[in-house]
Amino acid sequence: MVKGGLQVCRSAWRVSLIASLFIFSNHLTGCTSSNGTSEEGRKADSVAVGKAEPAADTTRKTAGAAPATPDTTEKDPLKADSLRFAGDLPDTILPKYRILAYYGNPHSKKMGILGEYPLKEMLRRLDEESENWAKADPSKPVQKALHLVAISAQGAPGKDGKYRLRMSDKTIRKVISWGARHGAIVFLDIQVGLADLKGEMAFLEKYLKLPYVHLGIDPEFSMKTGARPGTRIGTYDASDINDAVRFLSRVKKENNLPPKILIVHRFTQRMVTNYKNIKLDPNVQIVMNMDGWGPPSLKRDSYQDYIVKEPVQYTGFKIFYKNDMKKVDLRSNHKVPHLMEPEEVLALDPKPIYIQYQ
Repeated sequence: MVKGGLQVCRSAWRVSLIASLFIFSNHLTGCTSSNGTSEEGRKADSVAVGKAEPAADTTRKTAGAAPATPDTTEKDPLKADSLRFAGDLPDTILPKYRILAYYGNPHSKKMGILGEYPLKEMLRRLDEESENWAKADPSKPVQKALHLVAISAQGAPGKDGKYRLRMSDKTIRKVISWGARHGAIVFLDIQVGLADLKGEMAFLEKYLKLPYVHLGIDPEFSMKTGARPGTRIGTYDASDINDAVRFLSRVKKENNLPPKILIVHRFTQRMVTNYKNIKLDPNVQIVMNMDGWGPPSLKRDSYQDYIVKEPVQYTGFKIFYKNDMKKVDLRSNHKVPHLMEPEEVLALDPKPIYIQYQ
């Protein structure tokens, strides 16, 4: 009886989760940035894409051409001073470091912690959370990160019918610069909708040439059946993940970069199929991230069922500042909802090496 009840609870949780994330994703197109972007500015700072081809790579200069002024910001924005990483960047982050990431989009207060507060306040909270994790596990130094939803699934098809919105160069570079100046690595996340994953990765390639910028892919919004995002949970096969690994491996080798990190979100069985066929590559570090909200016992069960039982390489764990506080954990001694503390997450086996807060 208990097991059956838990399964019903899980099903309700999943329905709630996709509904809430879909609302968050759609909210992106009609909000005012919490970091000072006006509605008019927001419209100019996002781009509905009609083609799947990557944008022009502005890092390439005409052979023999010299900049007119010492300021290269306009000529070569990816080499601008604001994008130079502050401090020392580790040659290889995993498994020596534990990554502590803030997730979201600067155009939405409801999509995650990254956009919920003004920039200085958000970074202050990131620093405090990083200190909490460093104290909880002194053996593992913390690498701070910002995790930007750079391509967001949409409820409307858009001009090309792909049900996704690509953020503009301005938005992506802005978040990259926040990370660079703060010593935080950056993840660019893809919610592919009905678009092709390879085309969306190509769109982001110029940013991934930076040594501290990495990739996230979200099976939840990979709608292989042609369904509208948010109406059901999507899926990626091992072949899709292998495509992402090959792509990142090429970018790493061609640009002489440290190993790239690939985050794959997961909270159901069908979100990732044929996991045994995922091929490891020394140039890419794969993290399977438990991306579900609910009371701690349910989150622990999901971690065990969908991450531990189908191992790939490294593991991650997501904490929702708000959604995890919606229900009391009936399998605990807590009388009110509570957010999992670092010590509780570190009690998992294996200990997650990537921690994401939304």
